[in-house]
Amino acid sequence: IELIRSELEYDMDFAFVVQEEVGLRGAKVAAYTVDPEFALVIETTTAADVPEIDENKQVCNLSDGAVISVITLSSFVTSLIYKYLLANPRINMQFLQTIVFILVIAALVQFVEMFLKKSMPALYQSLGVYLPLITTNCAVLGVAVINVQKEYTIIQSTVNGFATAVGFTIAIVLMAGLREKMEYNKIPKYFQGFPMVLLTAGLMAIAFFGFSGII
Repeated sequence: IELIRSELEYDMDFAFVVQEEVGLRGAKVAAYTVDPEFALVIETTTAADVPEIDENKQVCNLSDGAVISVITLSSFVTSLIYKYLLANPRINMQFLQTIVFILVIAALVQFVEMFLKKSMPALYQSLGVYLPLITTNCAVLGVAVINVQKEYTIIQSTVNGFATAVGFTIAIVLMAGLREKMEYNKIPKYFQGFPMVLLTAGLMAIAFFGFSGII
């Protein structure tokens, strides 16, 4: 959202699409309409740590993930790279920041994956294919970009990354709790399932937006 609000030196279109599971319907329409020269796809996943979803399909479980460590590490490493490499007057390669950040995050996720596989086999097995998907988590890349836009120092970027990761965890826990509560309420047929999740996420976003500017 911060990137959309900012003034860029080049043309960029943003498309929020749905229906990925039924053939990428939204993405196809956006791709053919915009016809971009370069596309960046960011995947988002809702909380699934609720009773009606099978345990092997719960992609988000409290204390069973690596988002906090990945966001904190990526904030620290990307800040170092941006300050001493991309923003270096002798090199001046700031236009590559998004691509470089994605590569750095992907590398960090691989290191975390190897560490868990070696030291915590049970946790590694429970995460399965969802651990590599942290690379495409919009929260991870978003924090790195915001750190640059706000011109944070390396320490400030690391603290911001950790705090954002904790906030992400709180949001996921709240979402899971609300979805569990909704299971015991009568919901109109056409609002059941994914529509109610989107509505809940929108209301939560409005609520959290009320805290903006306090700190």
